[in-house]
Amino acid sequence: MLMSVGTLTVLPVPAPSVVDRRVAGTAMVLAPLASLPLAVVAALVVLAGTGFGLPTSVTAVAAIGAVALGSRGLHLDGLGDVADGLAASYDRKRALEVMRRGDVGPSGVVTLVLVLLGQVAALAAAVASGTGVAAVATAVLAGRAVLPLCCVRAVPSARPEGLGAAVAGTVPPRAAATLVATGLLAAAAVPGFAWWHGPVALLLGWACAGALLARAIRRFGGITGDVLGACVELTTVVVLATLSAA
Repeated sequence: MLMSVGTLTVLPVPAPSVVDRRVAGTAMVLAPLASLPLAVVAALVVLAGTGFGLPTSVTAVAAIGAVALGSRGLHLDGLGDVADGLAASYDRKRALEVMRRGDVGPSGVVTLVLVLLGQVAALAAAVASGTGVAAVATAVLAGRAVLPLCCVRAVPSARPEGLGAAVAGTVPPRAAATLVATGLLAAAAVPGFAWWHGPVALLLGWACAGALLARAIRRFGGITGDVLGACVELTTVVVLATLSAA
C-alpha cells in the first residue's frame, strides 16, 4: 500500500521497507484503493463548483486539474511520452529513446491537449446533467483500476529497468479477474445512472486501454511506466465520455 500510494498520489507516505516484484504486483492491485483520495478530492471540487454556481466548464477544469496535481501529472507525462514514442520511429530502440527524454514533442503536445479537452468537456456535460460527482469519481477509480490489468502475467517489460520492469507480469490472472468483477458490480451501483451504464463505461475504457497496451507491446516490446500512465489517461477520458452520454 505504501508503494501504491507513494507512486500514484502526492500524499507523503514512508517508503516501503522492501520493493520487489511481489510488492510491486500487490501495489498495482491496490491502485484503485490507493487512489480513493484523488476521487474524493475531484468529487469535492465538483460539489464546490456546483454549490458556488460556477460554469460547468470551470468546475470541470478545476476537478481535472486537481486530479492531475494530486498525481503529480505522472500519467499525463506518460501519455505524452507514449504519443511521441509511437510517432517517432518504427525502430524499437529509437522509440524508447524518445520516450526516455524529459521533453515533449509535437505528437505528445497534441495528444495531451486533445485528451485533456476531452476529459474537461465530458465532465462538464456530466456536471450539467447533475451526475458530475459520480462520473468523476468513477472515472478516476476506473482509470487506476486498469493498472493491474496491464500488469497481468505474460505482459513483458520493454526495458530491463524502471517501473515497467518492476510490475510487468506481476499480477495473477485470478486477481485481475476478481478486480474486473468487483469493478463492474460497483459500477452497476453508481448513483444517477442506469445499472448498465457504469459497467459499459468501464468495459469501453478498459477495452481502449487494452488496444493501446497491445499496440505498445508490438512497437516497444513491452510496457514501461509511460505506457501504464497512458492507459490510465485513456481509460479516464473514455469512461467520462461514456458516462456523460446520459
